[in-house]
Amino acid sequence: MKKLILGMAIVASAFAFGQKAGDANAKLQEANKAAMDAYGAKNYAAAAPKFMEVYNLLKTSGQDNKVYMYYAGLNYALANDIDQATKIYSDLINSGYTGVETTYTAKENKTGQVSSYDKATWELLKKSSSKDYSDFKTEQSPSVEADLYETMSTLLLNAKKNDEALAIIEKGLAKFPNNAKLKEYQGTALYASGNTDKFMANLKEQLAKNPNDATNWYNLGVLQGKNPETANEAVASFQKAIELKPDFSNAYQNLVYTVIGDDEKAVTDINAVRKTKPDEATKLIEARKERFMKATPYAEKWYQAVPADINSVQVLKDIYNTTKNTAKYNEMKAKETELKAQQPK
Repeated sequence: MKKLILGMAIVASAFAFGQKAGDANAKLQEANKAAMDAYGAKNYAAAAPKFMEVYNLLKTSGQDNKVYMYYAGLNYALANDIDQATKIYSDLINSGYTGVETTYTAKENKTGQVSSYDKATWELLKKSSSKDYSDFKTEQSPSVEADLYETMSTLLLNAKKNDEALAIIEKGLAKFPNNAKLKEYQGTALYASGNTDKFMANLKEQLAKNPNDATNWYNLGVLQGKNPETANEAVASFQKAIELKPDFSNAYQNLVYTVIGDDEKAVTDINAVRKTKPDEATKLIEARKERFMKATPYAEKWYQAVPADINSVQVLKDIYNTTKNTAKYNEMKAKETELKAQQPK
């Protein structure tokens, strides 16, 4: 699960109440300043309710400006208040909020100052014959709708609410079918909920669109490796992951285990016939040795990728022992002793 990372572009806004009471405007300015100050100090837990207060004050005055609700949701998310964040995100999604806003600006010719206006005032100034204003421009902010689905999905996954996450992910994908993050989160949710068949289908769909994703090849290999009948497919998937990412230590590790197979069962089978059927035992021993030989280069690559990982050292040591490579076995045994001595006691 990826960590929650939120990009924020929160800016202070000027509020226009017209003839509204001064105390209401003062409360609004005070709440907005407190929200901005808390956000600037990275005190997200304090900023979130203040942004919500700004939203509610504006709504009371007749301005349903959901950008402040959005800011509140972002800050709750950054404060790791999952319940409050998901409630706000759910409200925003259900309301159809996109974050798209149009800013209307014009330059006052006398001073050269560019100011923002509400749409009606801007249009009135533009239509007037006065030469006091020029450079009438409109600017539209980008949509944050996809971000709403992505962030809410991440929050729910972090809270291990996998079924809820799947529901919001599927709702998001209905609107944004090519959203790579939502597709990734869908796979995470399916796997976490134990729905491995759908997760595998999800991975294959993503790989069809982007065959250069090493992580997805690795994840596919892990699923395939759980079934002995698809072990060869798992090997191919891990090899593809390594081809794309040569230092992918986890892929080497799983490749080693997949090639070797269930070694505990193999040893049990050998011991079961060692005395009564020596010829059959010999065949099983040779087959086991062959698997270890095949796994050797992958184990060596795993060790090269993470030479300080005692697991990679111990597995490689056992492989050299099984394949009768005494010199290499002694080398790995010495490395194992060295690493054990470095571990905290």
